[in-house]
Amino acid sequence: MDTRLEPLFTPWNIGTCTIKNRIVLTSMGGTDLFGWMEKNHFDEAGARFILEVAKNNVGLVLPGCQPVYNPMFGQWLYKNKKMYRDLAAWMPEFHKTGAKLFVQLTAGFGRSFTISAMMEQLYSNPVLRRLSKPFMDLDRICATASPSPNRWSDKVPSREMTVPEIHEMVEAFAKSAKLLKDAGVDGVEIHAVHEGYLLDQFTLPYVNHRTDDYGGSFENRYRFAVEIVQAIKRFCGKDFPVSLRYSVVSKTKGFRSGALPGEEYTEVGRDMEESERAARYLQDAGYDMLNCDNGTYDAWYWAHPPIYMPENCNLEDVEHLKGFVDIPVVAAGRLDPFVAADAIAAGKLDGAGFARPFLADQAWVTKLIEDRPEDIRPCILCHNGCFNMAHYKGVPNDQALYDSLHMSRCAVNAETMQWNKHRIVPAREPRTVHIVGGGIGGMEAARVLALRGHHPVIHEKAGELGGTFIAASAESYKGKLRDLLAWYRRQMEQLGIEVHLNDEVDDVHVFGDGPIIVATGAVPKVMRSVPGHERMVEACEYLLGAPVGETVAVVGGGLTGCEIAYELALTGKKPLIVEMKDDLIAQTGVCLANSSYLREWFALHEVPVYLETTVAEVTDAGIVCRGTDGSTFELACDSVISSVGYDPAPLAPRGKGIYLVGDCDRVGNLRTVIWSAYEAAMRI
Repeated sequence: MDTRLEPLFTPWNIGTCTIKNRIVLTSMGGTDLFGWMEKNHFDEAGARFILEVAKNNVGLVLPGCQPVYNPMFGQWLYKNKKMYRDLAAWMPEFHKTGAKLFVQLTAGFGRSFTISAMMEQLYSNPVLRRLSKPFMDLDRICATASPSPNRWSDKVPSREMTVPEIHEMVEAFAKSAKLLKDAGVDGVEIHAVHEGYLLDQFTLPYVNHRTDDYGGSFENRYRFAVEIVQAIKRFCGKDFPVSLRYSVVSKTKGFRSGALPGEEYTEVGRDMEESERAARYLQDAGYDMLNCDNGTYDAWYWAHPPIYMPENCNLEDVEHLKGFVDIPVVAAGRLDPFVAADAIAAGKLDGAGFARPFLADQAWVTKLIEDRPEDIRPCILCHNGCFNMAHYKGVPNDQALYDSLHMSRCAVNAETMQWNKHRIVPAREPRTVHIVGGGIGGMEAARVLALRGHHPVIHEKAGELGGTFIAASAESYKGKLRDLLAWYRRQMEQLGIEVHLNDEVDDVHVFGDGPIIVATGAVPKVMRSVPGHERMVEACEYLLGAPVGETVAVVGGGLTGCEIAYELALTGKKPLIVEMKDDLIAQTGVCLANSSYLREWFALHEVPVYLETTVAEVTDAGIVCRGTDGSTFELACDSVISSVGYDPAPLAPRGKGIYLVGDCDRVGNLRTVIWSAYEAAMRI
């Protein structure tokens, strides 16, 4: 192990509980021990994930948050005693790892509850609202400190929570914590004065306008969180550790409006001055640890950093806060383990929190200890598998119900939390399998085939492996994607995959009747009906080095086009974006944390955006655009980049013994490429 990492592997204490090292798995929805958005039960999939992480040298493990009042079916967490008995029977196996387990309990979501189109229909129709109340009481689920707009929808507002409801919830926290303690759990974490969830909404001035004991003064706004820890300590004893998930600064300008790194703004939530006072106040109330980052759902990119956010984006604020408390402080949020180790060595931090990297590779800490960082499958911060809750103008959470109910999977690791259908099964009859295309899909298929005992052979027409992912990972801020590409290339070497480069295949029938995987990707759409389209630079051509001028029009405001415009701006160019829809990144599968960052970044930096606009002509001087009313106008620019989508380009149709994977079958994203390749390799 690199000696610089040694501070991460020293013991520390949370109250009277000793933790063997400073690595903390922070909580993620979907890795729950008692189920997620379903009837409460001891969840074997969640337990498997938690145990796998604990076996791989993590000191403190926090499963996904458990609502003390379940949004689905309105269950109180403390009422199902059987699942606590099941948990008690499992705890000895967990403790064999030497890790400690804190279960995160949440008051819920309030105005941050993720509303879908189906939920809008349930709420807006009086009959459906009444019929759905027993299994989804949106009026109760979305209740908050004061009447407020929902983060996702204008059709499902949040009412004010009543005082009896608050008292009922405080009691539920205490009863649930006592059952967890009796089951052998080492502590609990309260979720949260954090990320603009319900408890946080009570603390934040822009949400809380109450005039009773739970609003107005500083003490009243934090009363709910204080009463919870005091009740838990009464039920469980003062030595039972209680952590608090805590956002140091809200980074919020208003409802649905966040503050970007470095932006000058007026804070409407918790600023640093209040946070210094609040942290001490919450410590004195009884909390034994602060597990910290920044942000709210209105500034979601702080708590769920996309790849555009700087590394260690929350660390400086957490280090500052540590000077105002005596209890341990943990930082999380795109944290680099080497930087975290330095902070711990300097006494600026007590624990290092990581979440999504464990979805990509549950053994990454072990690989660090064994000095094998190149073998770590990296998280690329895409949110495609774990939190692909998409939102754009006029549309609530545009996410498949399947995804809503099965969070904490991983785009780059098809097996995570999907072991029931994605698992390596040895081949009954090893075979030679030809794979046409050496991009990510082809390499994933080859990897799985080799692990099963087959003999995969990759035929790649270019001189290196990677396909279109070489272009997709080219932007300056996409180092994690380049790490993933390097990981795949290394896997090909380690598994001894037979690879033929500069080997263009024109006809799959040359391989006979044996199984063939086609992973030939997609080709860019060409706007042939637009005069002058030949003057455009295709998106991948630009990403691979094609030169462009100073002012660049990007035609297509989906994710790829916006990322290109972002890169152009970072490199000093002057981009403008032309998009035919009424919002940027108006597509399913792109997490709001990612899309809101880009939308707000373009607004802050005054990047011209032309929505509901099409390109009528490309000229030597720029482009002629057409608005929805049919009128035209000209935009001067030096270059035009086309990013209007792709069409599947399969070398052969699906048929007997021929399997299509990734974009050559249906254009999607990295998740659809990797998962479809995994599944095809398992069918052979």
